[in-house]
Amino acid sequence: MTPATVACRVRTASWKNEMKRNMTLAAAVAVMTLATGAATGASAQTANDWQVARKGDWIVTGRITDVSSGTDDSIFTSAGVDTGLNVDVGNSTMPTLGFTYFLTDNISVEAILGATQHEIRAQGGATDVAVHETWVLPPVVTLQYRPMPEARVSPYVGAGLNYMLFFEGQDKNGFTVDLEDGFGYALQAGADVAITGPWTLNVDVKKVWFDTTATINGGALTSDVNLDPLVVSVGFGRKF
Repeated sequence: MTPATVACRVRTASWKNEMKRNMTLAAAVAVMTLATGAATGASAQTANDWQVARKGDWIVTGRITDVSSGTDDSIFTSAGVDTGLNVDVGNSTMPTLGFTYFLTDNISVEAILGATQHEIRAQGGATDVAVHETWVLPPVVTLQYRPMPEARVSPYVGAGLNYMLFFEGQDKNGFTVDLEDGFGYALQAGADVAITGPWTLNVDVKKVWFDTTATINGGALTSDVNLDPLVVSVGFGRKF
């Protein structure tokens, strides 16, 4: 194939992936609505019953997580000529785990673990073809601040680092694609909601900034890809 045929625009044009992301966002809104109502009706409980966690506690949270990227970066030939086509990465919805440790009542640190699978499609002009599919292990560690540690609904904000590790990549339709691993950074906002005993509801949104280089067909084409995914999660946690 010629570089003009190989050059592609990778999009998140999948209707199914878009529906998954919308369902995750809708679930997050529903959880927060229910949580707010529960908090309002909890006036008969003591503050100790409400508190999500305290200094020295752990919360392990199982989540459903949607990872979506707005990548739209140009593809260049080995001579540096812009092909006029772009790169993008498909969405993925997968289960993940979060581990949160409370350094103080107000300060906690969280690490998330999980792997997501993404399809890379080539699209431009009359071309629309899958070129690669890869799994990504994107551990993120954030330091969180919780302004309302004694509230039943405990919001938080956070910031931290992530590492993108691509593995088990599968080339498609005669193309070869290599992606570079590396570090990025993240901002976070969310809330834990005390349900009963050690159990909590969690809604979490992270914005991750990460740049990688995609090398196509051994360097015949390249692209500096700004993945910058939005990571939206809903789940249940248990305090230990």
